Amino acid sequence: MTMIKTFSRLFNLHEGEDDRSKTLEIIKQNVNFNGSNLWILACAIIVASVGLNVNSTAVVIGAMLISPLMGPIVGAGFALGVYDFDLLKKSLRNLALSTLIGLVFSTLYFYISPFKDVQSEILARTSPNIYDILIAFFGGIVGVIAVTRVEKGNPIPGVAIATALMPPLCVAGFGLATGNWSFFFGAIYLYSINCVFIGIATFLIIKYLKYPPKKQVDERQQKQVRNMITILILVMLVPSAYLAYSLYNEQQLKKNIDRFVNEEFVENGYTVVYKKTDLKSANKKIELGFLTKRFDQKEIDLYNKKLKKYAVPNTKLVILQDSTDRLLSLKGDILNEIKGNQKVDDRDIRIADLESEIALNRFDDLGIYKESKILFPSILKFSIANHNFLTKRDSVYKETIVVISSEKLLDQSEKLKFENWLKEKLALKRIKVLQE
Repeated sequence: MTMIKTFSRLFNLHEGEDDRSKTLEIIKQNVNFNGSNLWILACAIIVASVGLNVNSTAVVIGAMLISPLMGPIVGAGFALGVYDFDLLKKSLRNLALSTLIGLVFSTLYFYISPFKDVQSEILARTSPNIYDILIAFFGGIVGVIAVTRVEKGNPIPGVAIATALMPPLCVAGFGLATGNWSFFFGAIYLYSINCVFIGIATFLIIKYLKYPPKKQVDERQQKQVRNMITILILVMLVPSAYLAYSLYNEQQLKKNIDRFVNEEFVENGYTVVYKKTDLKSANKKIELGFLTKRFDQKEIDLYNKKLKKYAVPNTKLVILQDSTDRLLSLKGDILNEIKGNQKVDDRDIRIADLESEIALNRFDDLGIYKESKILFPSILKFSIANHNFLTKRDSVYKETIVVISSEKLLDQSEKLKFENWLKEKLALKRIKVLQE
């Protein structure tokens, strides 16, 4: 019991709650779409569209932060929670207006823009699934909790980034401008998911905090609100759950294909230079191209049968064997690169051998000479180097030769002393000293 009380106290949302009249006023202000909000929205739409166009994540995030779209959505959820149907109508009207403005400005931008390539930032907003619902729902919870606090804190910018209302709206505009209806409907669906589940999250938190209703409503009206929310949840949940399931199956299929290619080809020494998978069409296929290996039809048929073993059903393996200019060009580039790398490697080996040979024959001539002048003042100059000597038996041995010039010839004892000093100095076992 004590643990339950502690847990309840730790998660008590009433602590730090702002005055409810102030919260209501803030929400109503954010619902209003006057001149400044419309200007901010239009500019944010253009910024987000540019970010999507140039595939800049940072620019897209910046557009999310300045977007005023959260206001009407939170207002609609709040209005449902307190049964303020006038505020609900106003919120929905302003949300529809802001959505229309967003579509118009983004469509115009992408229509005028000469760059209409489909970037990764655009593709990421065309296939919503159940995970987007979770993000919108829990992001909405954080957002409405932050709005109801005395200390608003830092969550609101994070919520704006996480729920990502602007990018899908701009992608929908991209779909309209380019006539790509699958992009349009996918992005609009993602935008709708975000709007609905942020609103539902707001509704639930307002109910949990027990905000007083604006007016008393009978059980029938409350039931209508609950039914409407349930229908909205189902409309958004069912397609997204199906899309999430499809995404999971597609990812598993890709993993199985990668395992098939690695185990059957790469591990057997075949160099794959081209790989393309088509898993979305009715006739699924895998296209592979190899550097040098050629396969006959029996081998190809055998590999197609093996696909079932790797849980890759209803998919055809197509091996490209010099059948396309692209493949031929790719092979040529790879072979040239290999040859070039081989030449570089051979050159590097020769250079390394020469450097090693130079290092073996290099001595600190100046340092040795300075020390020798102190120990043997009569020495005027000397030269030291390793020499290879050929014997009668065609064998070669190396010996360090030192040639010295002195004011007078060193006697045998001095010469021996000089040799021993050099052996110790250079850590050599054998040195021969010659005098000019």
